[in-house]
Amino acid sequence: MGVAAPAVWLPQAVQELASRLTTYIAENAKTARAFLKLIGTQGPLQDIVIHTLDNKVDAEQMRTWLQPLLEGGEIGLVSEAGCPAVADPGAKVVAVAHTMGIRVVPWVGPSSILLGLMASGLDGQHFAFHGYAPVEPGARIKQLKAWEIESQKHQQTQLLIETPYRNEAMFDALKQALKGTTRLCIARSLTTSDELVQTRTVSQWKTMPAPDLVKKPTLFLFLA
Repeated sequence: MGVAAPAVWLPQAVQELASRLTTYIAENAKTARAFLKLIGTQGPLQDIVIHTLDNKVDAEQMRTWLQPLLEGGEIGLVSEAGCPAVADPGAKVVAVAHTMGIRVVPWVGPSSILLGLMASGLDGQHFAFHGYAPVEPGARIKQLKAWEIESQKHQQTQLLIETPYRNEAMFDALKQALKGTTRLCIARSLTTSDELVQTRTVSQWKTMPAPDLVKKPTLFLFLA
């Protein structure tokens, strides 16, 4: 899977800002450094401080990280999801920043949720992102049916993701659980050379070869 050039998915102004920051907060330091290496940094990459935002970090620790901002500093927040604080634990840091009176500036980044919705042809006025469905097959089918009822009742696009190695099982579950007339979109590997976005009715998907979703980041969207 080829990674597209940063210019394709990140505005030049954001790249310039990201390249000069010397402190970051990130869910994963390794992938954050890979991102910085891709866009380039003005100073040595090894000198950049990256605070790791894992489940053990509490609000007090976040306040310590953010303290330099009260003295005129700058800190970047990067996301594994591509768009900080949207379906992303970075929202906790932003919430703490507001309690400290710190200015929060959003910069445009690629959100698979919004990109998938844009390209799906489904309702972009009313939608709900659910994250992950239950793993247990019976509970998963029950939940998908419940979301389909909500979709039909409110004409609301439903969005969900899955761990890449379970994508095929999720696709099969969607075909099993949803009505034939429900429109289902598969948005795979967005912003890469392997990108695929296709919307078909569930009945149509059942007659077609399944798309290759093995270990590839995929967003599933449907509208009843």
